Amino acid sequence: MIKLLRVDHRLLHGQVAFSWTSFLQADCILIASDNVVNDQLRLTTIKLAKPSGVKLVIKNIEDSIKALKEGKTDKYRLFIVVESVGDAAKIAKAVKTIKSINLGGTRPKENTISVSKVVHLTEEEINIVKELSSDGVEVEVRQVPNDTRVNAVDLIKNKIS
Repeated sequence: MIKLLRVDHRLLHGQVAFSWTSFLQADCILIASDNVVNDQLRLTTIKLAKPSGVKLVIKNIEDSIKALKEGKTDKYRLFIVVESVGDAAKIAKAVKTIKSINLGGTRPKENTISVSKVVHLTEEEINIVKELSSDGVEVEVRQVPNDTRVNAVDLIKNKIS
């Protein structure tokens, strides 16, 4: 069962590894990233951040979607973490059981709008968030589980209007 799909450019770190994993009672973390699978340093760093007693799987986006659709992850309380809004959208569009995406942190870069102190979106990502929302997928912003859930589309409207 998929517990949460989270976008966090840092992938697996303290907040994710401990706060979210225990809050979700997740027993498996899937890092879905085309970049990480070929980066030995990042692979090693992510493996070091894994909480004990939790399975860690690292796959590219295509293989992650395939595993999710084939039911290979159904036996786990699965926490999926991706680096970008685009990656989250690819997975959510392919795996229809995903009805909620958490935006936990996206890196500020050129041509981004800060919709919260830790979420910075390009125009393309804003359009993706709006599209996901209109398709019935909740996109919420929250760094840690105890934070109040804030609808990403509402934040975007407040920043753009």
